[in-house]
Amino acid sequence: MKNILEKDITAHIGTQKYFSTISWRNGQFIMDEPENIGGKDLGPDPYTALLASLASCTIAILRMYIDRKGWDIPEINITVNAAQEQEGEFETIFSRQITFSKEVTTEQKEKLILIANKCPVSKILKGKITIKTQL
Repeated sequence: MKNILEKDITAHIGTQKYFSTISWRNGQFIMDEPENIGGKDLGPDPYTALLASLASCTIAILRMYIDRKGWDIPEINITVNAAQEQEGEFETIFSRQITFSKEVTTEQKEKLILIANKCPVSKILKGKITIKTQL
């Protein structure tokens, strides 16, 4: 099985509660937790990063498709969030609302929903996930 990324993402945390540095192929960014749970809100929290991945993947694949079709849709906007049901079987429900700067036809809407659901992050979140942890 081939890795998605050529180079692993690494993370480091010191003694500052929840503040971590994430290194990726071209640099670093920080992540933190909101103040209401003890962080300093200096960067996105893990839920925000996960939802941002879904949002950016979705609009990127839509942009590629719209451009390939030659449709005049200059802007794509998306809002995403998630809710969790913890009683009974644990379930997470992701919601995303996509809007465009111009009116799109019903036919375009139907196709764009299909394309949005094919973004790689959507596929990951809908598929079977196994997390292998080593110490």
